[in-house]
Amino acid sequence: MQVKTKAYIAFAATSILWGSTWVMSKVGVKGLPGLQLSAIRQFIAGSLIVAFFLLRKQPMPSAKQVLQLTGVGFFTFFLSNGLSTWSVAYISSGLAALIAALYPLFVVLLELFITKKNKPNALTFVGLFLGISGIVLVFYEDASHHHAGNYVTGILLCLMATIGWSIGTVLLSKNVVKVQPQFGLGWQMLTASVLIGLLSLLTGQHIPLQQIPLFSWLALVYLIAVGSIIAYIAFLYTMKHLTPSVAALYAYINPIVALLIGAVALSEKLTVLNMVGSIITLVGVYLVNKSVRFKKTMIADADAM
Repeated sequence: MQVKTKAYIAFAATSILWGSTWVMSKVGVKGLPGLQLSAIRQFIAGSLIVAFFLLRKQPMPSAKQVLQLTGVGFFTFFLSNGLSTWSVAYISSGLAALIAALYPLFVVLLELFITKKNKPNALTFVGLFLGISGIVLVFYEDASHHHAGNYVTGILLCLMATIGWSIGTVLLSKNVVKVQPQFGLGWQMLTASVLIGLLSLLTGQHIPLQQIPLFSWLALVYLIAVGSIIAYIAFLYTMKHLTPSVAALYAYINPIVALLIGAVALSEKLTVLNMVGSIITLVGVYLVNKSVRFKKTMIADADAM
């Protein structure tokens, strides 16, 4: 089998498997508080990754680097994974995945108003308008089928998680920690799991381990083995053998996968308006990304003159 073919198979696996993790998180939180589920997942996955690299004689990070990784992990895993896993107890897995897909919009907004890195153009504003409009459509459709208080809580948790991931993305793009990326990822998971565990204790979002039902343990195994390891390996293979613009398309497929699997496996409500709103949102995200890439290309061309 040709390398290119394997890369596209890896791309399909990444898109489907990461989309399915939202549904498995929803399954897990039916018997286990979301924060505790996230803490256990990140602790085991992080420990496995760190142990793998230590066995390969990877040098231990310094105390300063661990502190830096903890800071980045606060956004990438404590806020992002911890709060998003908590949120699916109140909203559908498909809606959570769709909100998470908004992170490029928040990255652009952070760069516009905080780092002053990029200036908006017409395409940027069109994309932002479509992204927000699509989400509003889905909110409007879903709100009538949920308890208002819990629904709003779930939305807010997922939005905070997405903003956290966006901040983490900006920090990672600055390469603030000089550690092998995958090794650093393991440390982020590990340190974040401690913080998530503490939050679960403080908020009462925990149960004794012996009370965790079998289906929640099976969901955890899936999330760790498939979501944190297999899908990530497939993504790295995709990034190595396909162009970044193609590899990044998984982010537009994940929410659709989560919506469809959630509707089939969990009987989550899926309507025409849900799908239309989702597509509008993803088109908006695509346009925002395109506007930033176009601007960078124009700058690069100007510099080359």
